Amino acid sequence: MADAVHIPDEAEVRAKWSGFKFTAANKKTADMYVARYPDGRQQSAVMALLDLAQRQVGEETKTQGWLPVPVIEYVAAYLGMPYMRAYEVATFYTMYNLAPVGRFHVQVCGTTPCMLRGSDDVLAACKNRGLVKGATTPDGLFTLTEVECLGACANAPMVQINDDNFEDLTYDSMSELLDALANDKLVKIGPQIDRQTSCPEGGPTTLKEMVGANHDYRKAW
Repeated sequence: MADAVHIPDEAEVRAKWSGFKFTAANKKTADMYVARYPDGRQQSAVMALLDLAQRQVGEETKTQGWLPVPVIEYVAAYLGMPYMRAYEVATFYTMYNLAPVGRFHVQVCGTTPCMLRGSDDVLAACKNRGLVKGATTPDGLFTLTEVECLGACANAPMVQINDDNFEDLTYDSMSELLDALANDKLVKIGPQIDRQTSCPEGGPTTLKEMVGANHDYRKAW
């Protein structure tokens, strides 16, 4: 379901990113991740370091970040592992972007629960805002990707935008969300209806006293 990305020209990518290195702050963080593993198992930190590298690229490009080949090579060398091993990780997980993305990476879940609850309406709102699956808008703001389950099925339909989930969406609320992001307005993360996380809509229907405090129900038994 995920759309194939267009890998940029390698010569241009190498010209721009061949000198990539962790910043001093990120190197300290990378070493902290590596130190969590026993001797001989430092390569287990590859996922954390790839994510860290992607975020650094994002900071430099003012986008959500991606992993140019030289950056993956740098992470592999940092951990003393073959490049292909690191590349296999980067290509397996959709949390890593293999091509440039916009400032906001809109990942729409199209798996069955979200589809049944209206993910087509969410995609329609994206389309009417000028977003095209597998592409970035001309202004560089939005990249749209349709992905597999993002793990918030109880609150379907939902999208993940950069690091945040937005749930219980409709055509109208998705349109408003995109407009707010485009205009640097504050947005509500999580459910877009009256519910706490995955609780019933409108609030809890049982054990209501637990909402405000750790209530002792034993006297009621």
